Amino acid sequence: MKFTDGYWVVKKGVEPLYATEYFSHQFDGHTLTVFAPGKHVTDRGACLNLGMLTVQLSSPMEDVIKVTISHFDGTQERFPYVMVKEENPLVTVDETEETLIFSSGHTHAVIDKRASAWKLSFYDGERELTHTGYRNMAYMLDTRGVDTGYVVEQLAIDVDEMIYGFGERFTPYVKNGQTIDMWNEDGGTSSQIAYKNIPFYLTNKGYGVLVDNEGDISYEVASEKVERVQFSVKEEKLSYYIINGSTPKSTIQKYTDLTGKPTLPPAWSFGLWLSTSFTTEYDENTTSKFIQGMKDREIPLQVFHFDCYWMEAFEWCNFTWDKKTFPDPEEMLKRYHDKGLKICVWINPYIAQKSALFKEGKENGYFLKKVNGDIWQTDMWQAGMAIVDFTNPKAAEWYRNKLEVLLDMGVDCFKTDFGERIPVKDIMYYNGADPVKMHNYYTFLYNQTVFSLLKEKRGEGEAVLFARSATTGGQQFPVHWGGDCSASFPSMAETLRSGLSLACCGFGFWSHDIGGFENTAPADIYKRWCAFGLLCSHSRLHGSTSYRVPWAFDEEACTVLKQFANLKCRLMPYLYRMAVEAHETGTPVMRPMFVEFADDRTCEVLDKQYMLGNSLLVAPVFKASKEVEYYLPKGKWVHLLDGRTLNGERWVKETYDYFSLPLFVRPDSVLVVGTNDIDTVYDYTDQIILYISSLTDGISLQEYLVDIHGNKCAEIRIDRRGKEILIHTKNLERKHWKYQLLDESQKSFKVSIS
Repeated sequence: MKFTDGYWVVKKGVEPLYATEYFSHQFDGHTLTVFAPGKHVTDRGACLNLGMLTVQLSSPMEDVIKVTISHFDGTQERFPYVMVKEENPLVTVDETEETLIFSSGHTHAVIDKRASAWKLSFYDGERELTHTGYRNMAYMLDTRGVDTGYVVEQLAIDVDEMIYGFGERFTPYVKNGQTIDMWNEDGGTSSQIAYKNIPFYLTNKGYGVLVDNEGDISYEVASEKVERVQFSVKEEKLSYYIINGSTPKSTIQKYTDLTGKPTLPPAWSFGLWLSTSFTTEYDENTTSKFIQGMKDREIPLQVFHFDCYWMEAFEWCNFTWDKKTFPDPEEMLKRYHDKGLKICVWINPYIAQKSALFKEGKENGYFLKKVNGDIWQTDMWQAGMAIVDFTNPKAAEWYRNKLEVLLDMGVDCFKTDFGERIPVKDIMYYNGADPVKMHNYYTFLYNQTVFSLLKEKRGEGEAVLFARSATTGGQQFPVHWGGDCSASFPSMAETLRSGLSLACCGFGFWSHDIGGFENTAPADIYKRWCAFGLLCSHSRLHGSTSYRVPWAFDEEACTVLKQFANLKCRLMPYLYRMAVEAHETGTPVMRPMFVEFADDRTCEVLDKQYMLGNSLLVAPVFKASKEVEYYLPKGKWVHLLDGRTLNGERWVKETYDYFSLPLFVRPDSVLVVGTNDIDTVYDYTDQIILYISSLTDGISLQEYLVDIHGNKCAEIRIDRRGKEILIHTKNLERKHWKYQLLDESQKSFKVSIS
């Protein structure tokens, strides 16, 4: 929200109260409280009729500083808030005549005590990260109508500093110059609104900022004051965290330390998912033909998904199979399990009035209500539908119980669709939560409810969702997919941009609708999307009004899909190792280029390529001309599919057929691949190949292998000493692996094995 006209003039009807100078402070051993009046205090009389901001500094964990700005502190607490981990680190306050220094780890907040002007700066050691100052931190009273107050903060942007994140956003990747509102909405992938709004941004300077508010936060990212990121909330208090990992990757890790690590999904979930699609006609005969068609073409398939119409029309959700279409669902699921498939079904948190569950929910008070006690209902989506109130523990348990019946029947996981269309006007929650803050936070409770049931019923490491909406902390309940994209190259590109933005917010596992959701792609786009989709952590074929089986496009599409599905199966020893890293450290499987190459300025703007884990560079083809232009960072890169070696630190422009794309192995890395190309669940230490990339003299690589449960089970060390390469393994029998040197110039080197 903008409060000024230009740099000097405040909008008419807006009365600012700026933090103007330091007046005094208190420190209780944990929290530093600083009082900043709205004018310079020159004498005792200046203290009268004067507003003041109270600024508190605290630290939930080392190298994270929380700032809370308060105007009136007597207002009621409006929950929910962001759930964070509190570690109670050692903090210190050092005072001089001119400064107060609040320290947590190697991160410092420095307050200027001099009377000239208010300034609060944040440092990584001696390196300034950002600062706020006079006419930045403020309380704005909007008198244009009913008096409304906003707490506003503006943090400095350095020269060449770029801002990323804010959730899964489809707008330009670098967010400088944009206005961003944190409000979950169902708007597809071609607009500025988003399904997954995360009030966290990451910068190329190596720090991040999380605003502790689940409500309608408004950001002006160099779009009101071009030297500042401004954020504001319509409240009397605003809190934010400065998260300092010193590098972008470490800051993502620190952010997930604070808000939760992604849970490790099961290995089977990394295989290909096939959906019935959205409004298509289908029954068991249809789905069986799809499954058999994939088998006939030798395309490995791990999960089959039943979308909306597994339930009867106008009854979403009743969690009951439509008997006219599926007369014996238990036997059908057993037959599909016998084929080696896992089963996913579509759900949402809405209960249509025609559903048999509506009466249960109404009589027991399980639905969201208006302030007058009526159930909130709408005809949008399903006739007369109500919304489950997950703040009511009994309602959450009731919802879980309905899903438990499906799990007992043979369903393995759920697509938790929707969660964005949550009303705020005239709404009352069971636990008294604030309706505005619950609008975004609702999805956290929704997905947490379903995910916790899956963990309880299926066991640790077997729970997985396919979720569309999210808020802060939602990364704990994977997997998330990108929503309703169109079947076009621009939509394919905006889908990738959104995934990169979401990765900046610690979401370790991500997918999208291969081939596009809306409309039907020409075979050209479908085949390009297959290559892109199978080179993400999770891969699903799904559409709206038409099927996404490859033979619906052309026979070549079947061959393309098969090739990349086979490739993903072979990559599983590597991919699941990267999944374990995402789970343990918070580093996403799919990584923006600048996160892996923080010192390469060219990587800061790259939004049409990414790193899949730490060793594979992927650049999808987005043009019918078959052309793709991509950037290779410094070093010798080897193409995984054709073996070419290219020198980096340059742009490359090439054309590719449907059976290839830029897929390069990073210099100074070892890529562990399997020989099983039809399954994602197998022994990742048996019959494997160590693809050794171009090695720098003196390099020592340390790597480990994991099993299908994510346990570390073997170790590899590779050293280059001149023209000799030494391979040392631990807990890995020699008969179960072989190696391949990818760099042609190093194939004459002596290789020693121990």
